[in-house]
Parts: sequence; C-alpha cells; structure tokens
Amino acid sequence: MFNAILVDKKDDRYEAELVSLDESRLPPGDVLVNIAYSTLNYKDALAITGKGAVVRGFPMVPGIDLAGTVERSDHPAFAAGDQVLLNGWGIGEQHWGGLAQKARVSGEWLTPLPKGLSLQQTMAIGTAGYTAMLCIMALERHGLKPPQGDVLVTGANGGVGSMAIALLAKLGYRVVASTGRLQESDYLHGLGAAEIVDRNTLSEPGRPLQKERWAAAIDSVGSHTLANVCASLRANGAVAACGLAQGLDLPATVAPFILRGVSLLGVNSVYRSAAERAEAWRRLARDLDAASLDAMTRTIGLTEAVDAAGELLKGAVRGRLVVDVSR
Repeated sequence: MFNAILVDKKDDRYEAELVSLDESRLPPGDVLVNIAYSTLNYKDALAITGKGAVVRGFPMVPGIDLAGTVERSDHPAFAAGDQVLLNGWGIGEQHWGGLAQKARVSGEWLTPLPKGLSLQQTMAIGTAGYTAMLCIMALERHGLKPPQGDVLVTGANGGVGSMAIALLAKLGYRVVASTGRLQESDYLHGLGAAEIVDRNTLSEPGRPLQKERWAAAIDSVGSHTLANVCASLRANGAVAACGLAQGLDLPATVAPFILRGVSLLGVNSVYRSAAERAEAWRRLARDLDAASLDAMTRTIGLTEAVDAAGELLKGAVRGRLVVDVSR
C-alpha cells in the first residue's frame, strides 16, 4: 500500500483527496519508482481543484514531476537502486503522476539524477526550472547574449519566473521582473532582478507597436501581456513563450514581427528528446545558484498538497513548492 492524492469525477462532482492505494492499481510501465519528492506546479493545482481541463482520464494521480529511487525495472537503462527524475510526458494528466509514494512509468520517460543535484533539489527545480532553462536555451539559439540588453521575465513570482530570474542573473544578464505583487520586490531583487515593473503596465490592451525596451523576454503569462511584450521588444529581439496564466489568447498584430523582426519562440516542456532533457538538466546543475534555489523553495507534505493547490491558484504562493511524499 502507498499514499497518493487521487482526483476523481463522480456524477459531475470533482473530488481530490489523500488516499491509500494498493500497488496493483498502478498503471502499466516497465519501471517502478519509490518516489521521494514531487512538486506542486500551476498545472497540478488546476488538476487538483478541477479548475482547468488538465486531467484526461479518471481516476488520476496528479503531479507532473517526481524524483526517487528505482525499486524494480524491466528497462535496460535502469536498475534497482538508480536515482531518477521525471517531468512531463503526460504524467499527472494522462498517466498517474508524482503526488504519490510510488509510480509505475515507462523507462523512456526517466532521466538519471544529474550529477551535483540531490533528489530534493531536482524537485525544487522541477518542471518550472526545466522550462525556464529550455526558454533560455531557445533564446541563446536565437543569438541572445548579455551585452544585447535587458531581459524581461513576466510572472516573476511564480515558479518559472523565479527560476528564470535566478538563472539569467547567474549567466550575466540584466533582468527586469514583471509582477503583480510589488510587495515581493525584495525577494525578486534577492534572486537577481535589477528592476521591477508592475504587471498592470503589461496586462491591459496596448498599442500594436510600442517603445523598444527589452532585448528578449521569457513569458509564462500569455494573452495581453505577451502581446505587449512583443510590441515592446527591440529590433530582432525574441520572446520565449511557455505559459498562459493570463489566458490562452494572443490579441496581437503582425507589426512587431514584420516591422522589427521580432521572433516568438514557443517552448514545449512536456515532450522533449532525451538529449535535450539531459542538456537542460546539465545546465541547471551548472548554472543555478544553490542559495537562490533555497531562497525560492518551501517544502510541504503530501497531506498539505490539496490545500496548497488552492493557495497557488489564488497567487498566494511564491517560488517553488516541493512535496515530501513521506509526510
């Protein structure tokens, strides 16, 4: 038996609760993992509360991240005792995920524990940090370098935003953080932000083409915010888009793209090759300051995850939430 958060839908009533399950209920997979830590992401909060169409089948164990130790394996790349992590690949959405003490998954989805990181640190980083690094790598492929100018990070107090600020600052960029919680300015400056802007200056409808302000941006918000970011980028700048906290829409015009040569780079963190994943995690182990990671991380128990999901959706959580599944 093992403990897990289980979400179910019965007679149009959505439920999420901590339950004890038998191992036989785990879905098919060639690797059984004893989970040590998971995380609570925005997508997980939507899955737990039912406020977003995240879960594709019921019942479902949410959790798009997990880290732990292999208990049994029929996959040639992994053996009992190996320490591994998993993010993406539809876990917590289509396949039972990480907010549990056990998971049975495909070995093709697993990443060996990166050298220099603990299991707990990988979950402090989680999908949020992994996504932030993918965004930085996309901007670097576009040619971005620190001397080119400021880099804007929207949704700065969230997981992706906090991780992006810390990583960019460590890499030598001057970072501008956009947030609706200006009272958290000291926290953002501590992560490495050089300047704070009120998200209200970006979240309302704006002109198709605006004053050139940033060399690049990482956006986890979408909607009018992303449209205004595109309209405010310098010539030949780029924005890596990875989220939709404000909305799925993009009420923009083609003006920034055809008059300034702006590029919109979409970043999908769910389905990436093993080589891309390994490179992103290698970079995270190298480029992320451990003190910054600690400053943005809070650890909760599995018993607290359901309540914490509601707080996350209210915008009352900053940084990263690690879930110790033994608690």
